[in-house]
Amino acid sequence: MTDSSHPASAFPFTRRSLLQGGLAASVAAALPSPLAAFPAGLPGGRPAPSDRKFTSPVINAVIARVKKQIPDPMLAAIFERCFPNTLDTTVFPGTRDGHPDTFVITGDIDAMWQRDSSAQVHPYLPFAKQDPGLARLLQGVVRRQIQNILIDPYANAFVRSPSSPPLPWAVHDHTGMKPGVGERKWEIDSLCYTIRLAYGYWRATGDTSPFDTHWRSAAHSIVRTFAEQQRLSGHGPYSFLRLTTNPLDTLLLNGYGNAARPNGMIFSMFRPSDDRCTYPLFVPANLFAIRALTQLQELAAAVSAHNLANECEALLRTVRPAVQQHAVAHHPTFGEIWAYEVDGYGNHHWMDDANVPSLLSLPYLGACDVRDPLYQRTRKFILSKANPWFFEGSAASGVGSPHTGLGYIWPIAIIMRALTSIDDGEIVRCVQWLRDTTANTGFMHESFEENHPAKFTRSWFAWANTLFGELILRLANHKPALLRQIS
Repeated sequence: MTDSSHPASAFPFTRRSLLQGGLAASVAAALPSPLAAFPAGLPGGRPAPSDRKFTSPVINAVIARVKKQIPDPMLAAIFERCFPNTLDTTVFPGTRDGHPDTFVITGDIDAMWQRDSSAQVHPYLPFAKQDPGLARLLQGVVRRQIQNILIDPYANAFVRSPSSPPLPWAVHDHTGMKPGVGERKWEIDSLCYTIRLAYGYWRATGDTSPFDTHWRSAAHSIVRTFAEQQRLSGHGPYSFLRLTTNPLDTLLLNGYGNAARPNGMIFSMFRPSDDRCTYPLFVPANLFAIRALTQLQELAAAVSAHNLANECEALLRTVRPAVQQHAVAHHPTFGEIWAYEVDGYGNHHWMDDANVPSLLSLPYLGACDVRDPLYQRTRKFILSKANPWFFEGSAASGVGSPHTGLGYIWPIAIIMRALTSIDDGEIVRCVQWLRDTTANTGFMHESFEENHPAKFTRSWFAWANTLFGELILRLANHKPALLRQIS
């Protein structure tokens, strides 16, 4: 963590100062935000209609409907702000070669992460068929992500155009940077999220127009990259080094990552937090990859891309049994559970991180059943002091991340806990924590200090906002009685 006692102007413009270090002040200093603070009492509304990046009449109607189901005025006001936050503030719809093209920023960073952009718009998919404009915007995200992969399947973040410079903290990285790449950290989930969004768009709309020759080339590149990073025949083409004082921002062993024995699992050099893996056989992302490859196989068959479907099946035949054999181990307290990372030599990293994919999030991603005994045992471990990144404070209890340091809980993890819970009391408690830890801003943050929610990172983090909206929407649709219990 950056020392928050220093003035914001003292920090250089780097990823760590922007994302971790500034609490609210340094984020605001680093990049102007269109988000207004809460007035006294209830939170204020969304940006003025003229200031919104995109407006969906259907989403506005959903907000009005759900607000009527929430008796607590503060919770209703936070939902009204958070659910449309991605559309209000972070999307830039356009056209490329006669097709929709949508660039999506994270909020306070003017760049498009494959992971974040997918997660930010995913909750709007169920409404695409009712709103042609929204469907076009979502198709634009799918198409932009295809173009990103065609630039470089190993990159995690992209800038607006090939003429745009990389992100400031990535300018001097020693890796194969290409024009259009913002940062080049290899994370399995970047490609999994791309598949998840494309598959979700197809299932929601029935539209196959984005899945043309460009999409097929990108999809083949995804499967090829996964296979390369099984590292069955050497390291493969990817390496990464950064000159930094933070060891989580660079890789060991000349940029190829910590030693691990190839076993059929896919190597990931970085976690979804953008921190380097300790052991590069990252279990949540491998489980996510199995789910994504299954979805890609189905989509490929639907558009008669039979060679692609066969490639998915061949890869699944090696990754799936490898995960089953190597990703589960015996914990001395909780028994047989999923490890967070393994190295193929028998070593296991016992932890979970707030960033998704996480072990906690696996049912949400469709990677396992929520009532699976293996998941339930793993969940008990995650939400206990045996997980070094689980914190219990006076403000809330939840999972944090090495990315933000000790004692900082992530709203995304609390949201994910509620989305994967089979205990109504736990769900209500999570919603109350989320409502009460916005520090009078009306928005979710990246993280907040377990005892002092006014100490938080990232005041404009659209993924967390939209995901919170998804949680409240799910409760309104499936468990409306729980919203009436919030007090």
